[in-house]
Amino acid sequence: MDKVARLASQKAVVIFSKSSCCMCHAIKRLFYDQGVSPAIHELDEDPRGREMERALIRLGCNPAVPAVFIGGKFVGSANAVMTLQLNGSLKKMLKDAGALWL
Repeated sequence: MDKVARLASQKAVVIFSKSSCCMCHAIKRLFYDQGVSPAIHELDEDPRGREMERALIRLGCNPAVPAVFIGGKFVGSANAVMTLQLNGSLKKMLKDAGALWL
């Protein structure tokens, strides 16, 4: 859990992902298309990935990926991020975290 918290606070937007996950790809694309450059941690490519995956599940992210943190705070998985995008509040969160300037 400490490693997840440490990694999540290192950049304005952090995404825990798996390289083979289509929803992870869609969420990463959503951020890239808005001009955000998130830190991506591919759990299937990290030796401690299984441990981090369990920590994300304990945090309430089910399924464990994609798990999105903005400004060091856990936002949620794909459903939560898409809801924020659709209701217009994602852009404000990104600006407040310093991930967007426009």
